[in-house]
Amino acid sequence: QVQLVESGGGLVQAGGSLRLSCAASGRTFSSYAVSWFRRAPGKEREFVAGISYRGGNSVYPDSTKGRFTISRDNAKNMVYLQMNSLKPEDTAVYYCAAGKVIVELEGAYDYWGQGTQVIVYS
Repeated sequence: QVQLVESGGGLVQAGGSLRLSCAASGRTFSSYAVSWFRRAPGKEREFVAGISYRGGNSVYPDSTKGRFTISRDNAKNMVYLQMNSLKPEDTAVYYCAAGKVIVELEGAYDYWGQGTQVIVYS
């Protein structure tokens, strides 16, 4: 069993940065891939970044590649999402999720956090 808690969301001006954190509990956390998703108002949940269980591989969609960086510290049971050059269209609730592999399909993930709100204003 893995529990996930996101933090670090907030209000930021366009062009600014935020770092989101995902704190995990459970002894098996280091055996899971972890991804970040987001859901904007009126839209479906969208994959924004994923990292393999040891951190050696990361995946980004075109919408976040070059601006977002995912990392993890298994010794601390933490995963981070550094978001730079933020745009108003990045406004969403951001979720971390743990699963067997990095995939862009939310149904493939076993555990989810409650989400943290990010608002980017112009």
